[in-house]
Amino acid sequence: MSLDVFDEIALEIEEHFEKSLSAQLHDFQRIRTGRAAPQMLDHIHVEAYGATVPLRQLAQISAPEPTQLVLKPFDKNSIRAIEKAITIADLGITPQNDGSVIRLNIPALSQERRKQLATQAKEACEKCKVAMRNARRDGIKRIETTGKDERISEDLIKQASESVTELLKSYEAKAEGELADKTKDILEF
Repeated sequence: MSLDVFDEIALEIEEHFEKSLSAQLHDFQRIRTGRAAPQMLDHIHVEAYGATVPLRQLAQISAPEPTQLVLKPFDKNSIRAIEKAITIADLGITPQNDGSVIRLNIPALSQERRKQLATQAKEACEKCKVAMRNARRDGIKRIETTGKDERISEDLIKQASESVTELLKSYEAKAEGELADKTKDILEF
């Protein structure tokens, strides 16, 4: 029974690691690479219909070309509100409204801006790793407390703690790999 408790704790810790990695990937999607990606607009909310609504609920977003996004509003009456929200979001992109769709031409990034974006990606990765380390710390505390409460040998407690640390190392390597890919995307496009 005692080892099952450790396995259960390890699974919970791994879930935290997965969530942290998923959050990092979500953060990466919002960082511009010079290539058009609909996810760049995920954080934009539009004042429409008397409420603040996510842009995705008001328009179909596509990337017909590597450097262009096209937004086709579901309701043409919301086109001005969408255009205003994009302008306010300060993406460094000027929306072009032709009455039925909004086109966003993604300008080439300067080398300085690419370095800033690479730094943002690194910060997102560091945030992810800190969250994973905190989950490991909390998990190891739970392992130690549970081990003492159930009178489990110190060797088994240490072994369970070491397996959590190894798991952390593998997830940190995944986070670093994702960072390397994103940095390459940012700097080379």
